[in-house]
Formats: sequence, C-alpha cells, structure tokens
Amino acid sequence: MRLIVGIVIVIFSVFGGYAAMGGHLGVLWQPFEAVIILGAALGAFLIANPPSVLKAVGGVIGTLFKGPRYSKTAFLELLGLQYTLFKLAKSKGNLALEAHVENPGESSIFAQFPLFAADKHAVEFMCDYLRMITLGTENAHELEALMDEELETHHQERERIVAAVQALADATPALGIVAAVLGVIKTMASIDQPPEVLGGLIGGALVGTFLGVFVAYGFFGPMAQSLRNTYEAESKYYLSMKAGLLAHMAGYAPAVSIEFARKALMTEVRPTFIEVEQSTAALQPGAAG
Repeated sequence: MRLIVGIVIVIFSVFGGYAAMGGHLGVLWQPFEAVIILGAALGAFLIANPPSVLKAVGGVIGTLFKGPRYSKTAFLELLGLQYTLFKLAKSKGNLALEAHVENPGESSIFAQFPLFAADKHAVEFMCDYLRMITLGTENAHELEALMDEELETHHQERERIVAAVQALADATPALGIVAAVLGVIKTMASIDQPPEVLGGLIGGALVGTFLGVFVAYGFFGPMAQSLRNTYEAESKYYLSMKAGLLAHMAGYAPAVSIEFARKALMTEVRPTFIEVEQSTAALQPGAAG
C-alpha cells in the first residue's frame, strides 16, 4: 500500500502540476524516447550484473510491496525458540540439542515456531552454530568472528541487488540526455520545416531529458533506498540470533540470553520485556524436553 500511494503521489504531482499550469499532456507522449532510455537502461543493466543478481532482482517488486518480511510476531517467535533451545541445553546439556539441530524438520521444538521453521536460511543459520556448540566449540570470540563473516557475506549479496537498482537511478538521467541529443539531431535534419514543426520536434527531444530524470529520481532511486531499508531491517533477525547464541555460550540463563537477543532488534518491532516474558511463559510445558 505504501508503495502504491507513493507512486500515485509522484505521478499525480508531476503530471497533474504540469497540466494545471497549462501544459499539454499529449506533448509528453514520446514512446520512442522511452524506448531509447529504458531499453538502453535494460541493456546496461544486463551488461553490469551477474546472473545471480539478475535472478534475484526478479523478486524485488514483491519485496518493495511487502516491505520487511519479519514482523513483531516473527521476532517473538524467534525469541521463544531461542529460550526453548537454551533452556533445554541448560537443563540437559548442549548435546541434548543434537537431535533437533540435525533434523529440524522433525524437531518438536522447531515445529512450535512455524514462522521460523518456514525460513530455511534462518533455520540453517541457527542449526549450523548450535551444531558447532554441540561439537564442543568453546571460544565465543572465534564463533562471533565466523558469524560476522557469514552475515557480512549475506549483506554483500543483498547490497549487490541494491547497487544494481541504484545504478539504474544513476544512469537514466544520462540516458535521458542521450535521447534528447538524438531528438536534437532529428530536429536539425528537419531545419527547413516551419517553426511550429520545429517547436514540436524540440519539445519531443526535451521530453527525453525529462523522462530520464523523472524515472531516476521518482522511481529507481527511491526503490533502491526502500530495498536498502528493508534489507537492513531484516538483518536484525540474524543479529538477534547471534546475540542470543553468544550470550548462551557465555553461560547466561535462558531468560538473560534472550534479553541480549531482544536488545539487538529495532525499536519499532522490538517486543517489550513483559511481552517476551508472557510469550515464553505460554510455551507448552516440557517443550524443552
């Protein structure tokens, strides 16, 4: 909804304002200018980006419409899962986690948290580091460095998508100038035409500059920033897991470990201490067994 409202406001403000001040909208209809700009932008996009980025960009529109995938409910689930796992490890030892970590699809613990269980990457991240703990990893600093490396790789993969969209925003004003220059060349070839014809040709050429700047700053630039904000918000999901796991390794009680995890979240989706306490208290008795 936010994306649709933004698009409507941009289009109405630009074209509505132009019409209100007496401009003729028909003059702006220059389909071949759009073909030059957007076609060249698409070609440059294909040249600049590897297949993995091109494939990932296919899901960009869905991401823009949906926003961050993790809600407050998802974060409550995550904290509840960590609490349950850490409680089991505290009561029966880290080896008690092995069965759940090796086969999370059949784990009675993971089954209680369907939003988390449906996120394959999050399950893999959690299980990989819990497995290392069950195998005897004791150096929290080394584990933290490994987590940071993985999270940085994940961030770089997301940032490549953002950079690809931002590159479109940076390129389209220049491509608009290319379209305008081609329009001027066309106009000069018709220099023997009457002024009213030349005026239309010059106006059509200038539409290229307008269109390039319009799509760059009205759409592509804001899209890139929206993606960046979404990916940064989603990264907190993994930072919360990291904080909880490291607190568990440091020997803190489960309630304290998930408080470390809770504090890693952004304020707009961070559950309160009371909400987390009530959520963990509502977990099925014996869930950690």
